[in-house]
Amino acid sequence: MEEESQRALLIKLAIFTFVLFQCVVAQQQEHLNSSFERSALLALRSSLGLRAKDWPIKLDPCRNWTGVRCNNSRVTEINVSGLRRSRFGILNQQFAVDSLANLTSLVSFNASGFSLPGPIPDWFGQRLKALQVLDLRSGSVTGSIPPSLGGLSTLRYLYLSGNNLTGSISSSLGNLSELLILDLSRNSLTGSLPSGFESLAKLTRLDLSSNYLSGSIPDGLGNLSSLEYLSLSDNSFTSIPGELGSLSKLVELDLSKNALSGSLPVELKRLRSLRRMDIGVNVLEGPFPDSIFMSLGTNKKATFAVFNLSNNRFYGALNLSYVGKFSSVDFSGNYFQGKVVDAGQSSATLDRNCLQLVQNQRSADDCRQFYTDRGLLFDNFGDPEQNRVAEHNSKTKKRWIYIVGGLVGGIGFIALLVLVMVLLLRMCDKGTATQRTANVGSVPEGDNASLPKDLANLTGVGEIFTYEQMLHFTGDFSEANLIKHGHSGDLFRGLMEGGIPVVIKRVDLRSFKKESYMMELEFFSKVSHTRLIPLLGHCLEHESEKLLVYKSMPNGDLANSLHSSISEDGSSQSLDWITRLKIAIGAAEGLSYLHHECNPPLVHRDIQASSILLDDKFEVRLGSLSEVHAQGDSHQNMLTRFLRKPQISEQGLSGSSSASCAYDAYCFGKVLLELVTGKVGISKFDDATTREWLELTLPYISIYDKELVTKIVDPSLIIDEDLLEEVWAVAIVARSCLNSKPSRRPAMKHIVKALENPLKVVREESSSSARLRTTSSNRSWSAAIFGSWRHSSSESATIPGQTSSSGPKQPGRENSHGSGGQEYSSSNKRLSSEIFPEPIEMQDLERQDEH
Repeated sequence: MEEESQRALLIKLAIFTFVLFQCVVAQQQEHLNSSFERSALLALRSSLGLRAKDWPIKLDPCRNWTGVRCNNSRVTEINVSGLRRSRFGILNQQFAVDSLANLTSLVSFNASGFSLPGPIPDWFGQRLKALQVLDLRSGSVTGSIPPSLGGLSTLRYLYLSGNNLTGSISSSLGNLSELLILDLSRNSLTGSLPSGFESLAKLTRLDLSSNYLSGSIPDGLGNLSSLEYLSLSDNSFTSIPGELGSLSKLVELDLSKNALSGSLPVELKRLRSLRRMDIGVNVLEGPFPDSIFMSLGTNKKATFAVFNLSNNRFYGALNLSYVGKFSSVDFSGNYFQGKVVDAGQSSATLDRNCLQLVQNQRSADDCRQFYTDRGLLFDNFGDPEQNRVAEHNSKTKKRWIYIVGGLVGGIGFIALLVLVMVLLLRMCDKGTATQRTANVGSVPEGDNASLPKDLANLTGVGEIFTYEQMLHFTGDFSEANLIKHGHSGDLFRGLMEGGIPVVIKRVDLRSFKKESYMMELEFFSKVSHTRLIPLLGHCLEHESEKLLVYKSMPNGDLANSLHSSISEDGSSQSLDWITRLKIAIGAAEGLSYLHHECNPPLVHRDIQASSILLDDKFEVRLGSLSEVHAQGDSHQNMLTRFLRKPQISEQGLSGSSSASCAYDAYCFGKVLLELVTGKVGISKFDDATTREWLELTLPYISIYDKELVTKIVDPSLIIDEDLLEEVWAVAIVARSCLNSKPSRRPAMKHIVKALENPLKVVREESSSSARLRTTSSNRSWSAAIFGSWRHSSSESATIPGQTSSSGPKQPGRENSHGSGGQEYSSSNKRLSSEIFPEPIEMQDLERQDEH
């Protein structure tokens, strides 16, 4: 026994010695010997403003710097995801990583969630030849994707999602032959998919969702034989190629929320490994091919889980005998008819169809109209008698249509003859007049000759320029002058005669509908205000390109200026609070003009940080006016919906239609939160990430506790006690704008008053403020701001990390059940309904909303 124990002890000692030796060797190998690379890391540490706690300057980077790894004494991996900046770094955030070019052995660079505002350097694809992983997710990256990235021949993982990337996707990315994952989702990319993607033979995951991509899905995607995940959702693609059926390894396919039309290709039945397919919220039409049900997910190693084809236009009989193998199937929002059988073990959703003996179906009139329009027979929910009556009514209706059509056609024919005779007589008169004045020459038609017929009578739309002038102003629309690819046209910098800077929007009618410029010209012909971007002129003479000329705004837009203003010493800094409040008031004044001074009221529909433009004194001019139209104008909504991503439902998180002033108020509330928190991009997106952020942030805004708001205030702001109260007041206004019930959001005229008097929103009633509030106007705006708080359940939302056995508890507030009232925190604020009593008209409005 002793010999065995001694032998075991010797074995353990040998293993320990071996492990210790390996650790010593590894430490020796990880020591950074290159002074050149050390200098590069120190420069990167300085440009990113990283804390000394994470990257201590006196210690060896390979051993002691968080996120830095080395191999053979060379830096191979850098991961700054999750690291925090120093105070100086917070004030100087930018995409400053030039020193990476000197780390020639770098294999991986991960900056996921680390703010790097600015464009991706072009040299990334030229100097980082060993790079295999590039992760810039959610980094506030702007600009276009540089074509040089196609030169990274060893790149295997490319993550660029959740940024502000614009422009088209370069076909050079098709040269990344080793690429396994490509994620460009949640950006503002435009154009069609490049054909070069078909050469990415090793690609396993492709995510291009939530962009502005359009056109047909390329057939070449069917050649990606290794692809397991494909998401093209939330774009504007128009057709599904049958070649996608060749993706034998595909596990998930998401084509939802596009503009896909036509029938569903039967070739998709060859997707034997598929576990999830989502083609919901499109305009696909036709009978649903049963063969797809029979074949999908037949691979024994894969169990089909989810199948969604909701909110399309599929019709005909619905065979559910093959649905049992699916765990969840959604057929809702189509036009299937007939009887249904038991769906087995699956969870099948059948709402809003035309099915028999199923609850929550479409009306008989809706179903009958749909089938009649397509020349098909509707079974009328299994009632043949009603079907015969409907058929008889349909024939009678058609007979009357023929009679009325004949009468109208006859009258129209007579009118046409009269018109032709009048035209012939005028042509004869014109010919005689031409002969009499042949030696005089032609008379110019005037400036309006360049306008289309439907815009020829517009006035107040600025100067008329020639196309040659436009080319001269923009340097032939060079890439160097390109500002960005907007959703209604491309924006270029221009320089007029005399050195006057301008911004020129080029609307290519091959990519955008003509309504995108026609409605904007019509808008400027009728509306003028100091808070709107000035239109200096236009050029409409080119057949396929229409150009609008605007005054240049030296400070760009709020999205780019919030954290990139230039101080007197030339360094970049964050906007101070005084400037932010000034911007908020200016934007509110512009919206108030559209909502309350225009008749009918006009809705902006695109309020976000990028549509708030700033001149040299940070005065606001509202831009992005191509989607403005009258409140409730559904016809114009149908025209403008195609200028951006098609949305089957425009209601979304805001709870209101985008054709209402309440929708503008909701979007403006998100802009106010950006100004308070410094969180760029909140006003741009309405996705799950934004909703989650709002759910976590809004509980920190309370009328009962000022100190709570300090937990969400932009850390780059330097504010004293008075300014903190202003920040608190603006946060309260923002939360009022974000009320889930549109009728309880404040009007813009009340928001302007609240922003102009922020301290009156939060400070306890004094004698002077009491006198002010006795007027109806003051009671109106204050009640509008606070009217939503008394009825809003969100005010009682629980702060993350707080729980109570008796339910959610107001921050800083004690429960009181006696007649003594309630106690508050040290801020000593009163209930909103006590400080700002609601006017009768608001109470009536709320009662109507509840009923």
